[in-house]
Amino acid sequence: MPSSVANESQFRFQSSRSQASCPSRSPSEPDSPAATPPSCDVVDQALAELQLQSQEIREKDLHIMASTSKRGRSGWQIKASQLSNNTHNRIRNIVESLKIKPNPEKPMIPLSIGDPTTFGNLKAADETMKAVLHSLESGKFNGYAHTQGHEVARQAVAKYSAHQRPDGAIDPNEVILCSGCSSALEYCILALADRGQNVLVPRPGFCLYHTLAEGLDIEVRYYDLLPDQQWRADLVQLESLIDENTAALLINNPSNPCGSVFDEKHLRQLIDICERHYLPIIADEIYEHFVFPGSKHLAVSSLTSEVPVLSCGGLTKRFLVPGWRMGWIIVHDRKQRLANAIGGLKNMCGRILGSNTIIQGALPEILTKTPQSYFDGVIDVLHSNATLAYKMLKSVRGLNPVMPNGAMYMMIGVSIERFPAFKDDTHFVQELVNEQSVFCLPGSCFEYPGYVRIVLTVPGAMIEEACARMAEFCDRHFKKDSRAAFIEHGLLDEDLAF
Repeated sequence: MPSSVANESQFRFQSSRSQASCPSRSPSEPDSPAATPPSCDVVDQALAELQLQSQEIREKDLHIMASTSKRGRSGWQIKASQLSNNTHNRIRNIVESLKIKPNPEKPMIPLSIGDPTTFGNLKAADETMKAVLHSLESGKFNGYAHTQGHEVARQAVAKYSAHQRPDGAIDPNEVILCSGCSSALEYCILALADRGQNVLVPRPGFCLYHTLAEGLDIEVRYYDLLPDQQWRADLVQLESLIDENTAALLINNPSNPCGSVFDEKHLRQLIDICERHYLPIIADEIYEHFVFPGSKHLAVSSLTSEVPVLSCGGLTKRFLVPGWRMGWIIVHDRKQRLANAIGGLKNMCGRILGSNTIIQGALPEILTKTPQSYFDGVIDVLHSNATLAYKMLKSVRGLNPVMPNGAMYMMIGVSIERFPAFKDDTHFVQELVNEQSVFCLPGSCFEYPGYVRIVLTVPGAMIEEACARMAEFCDRHFKKDSRAAFIEHGLLDEDLAF
């Protein structure tokens, strides 16, 4: 308690006590020693002094408070917010820690960049480019739009995404336009999860999920994908992660970085888990149309009416325009189980007042006039590169590539114990750059050490050259075990060795 408050309370107590012991005097009565007991004069004097002291203390406290308020900080003391300090991009952190000095005698081949436009061999369709020109020339889309997006744009997305429901009926009000698919994912995570809750995400998986959640103290729990089962989820391990604080299951299909495509049976198994535990699904389906021959993509929302699904998509990959930043969320909630979470999701749109309106205006043309032959040509390039890389790397000692079924990546297992010169996958990648000027991403970027990821969007001649250099690098550093060396040199019969 401040001293002024304490002294004021003491004064009030003393004053009430004195009034009870001393008779009151009317102002008209003359002062008389006979009329006023001597003790009352002493009390009055003491009370006056006490009141004066209390006033002085109060003024001193107010002076100190005012002085402190005026003074504020004693110097520049600007600090980063807790959110910014806790937000990290794992890929950037790992890549920046590498000590890289590419071989000057070999041109750099960056198989690390997830931007399909980097090498110039994959370009947006003419129809896509013309749609933006028409939107710009119309002059209709220069102002703000509704925070969920222009209705004509949302109508176009609803029609384009009809395959995500058995009846094909998606209301434009169930579509939310965002600034890229990454923004769509952020909105979904923040609308469903609170501080202290957790979200289940795949491992290996896109590191952005962790980046979006960790700064807000939302725990990321990793469920394992199994490379020997075409990267299907470990269902038992996944279900063991669920508790009362689990807010959602995130499914990335087709997968970055694995290139896997879940079949209907596996998707239904994941849906069953969510139904048992009352968990909504966040579906990262940005690669939904990037599927190689022999595989088929099914939207998880098309297989359930019980479990609510927030499907995240966009133009980025299929239309080869990642810089245009046009993504969307489609809300699939036929049993209305998301309750006020839908309102929260729409509130999130107000954070940036809507996405790029010029691209919104172009969406109806982009989504309807870009020919299927264009998409088929892109898939042919990716599938051809995947097949070539798989065949070349499968025969390299110490490497174990997993053939993808979609997306634009391949994961390659590295038997790091056969490369004793390297501590781990990150060290392996660093020295591959320094010796061969081939840059892959280490599996540690995706919470999966012991692997590397390559992109398949490069020109065919470049992917062939990169794989040849990787083979040369591995052959130089691979160390055989003693039994294999004896067999190779004919010093031990293979049947007797094992």
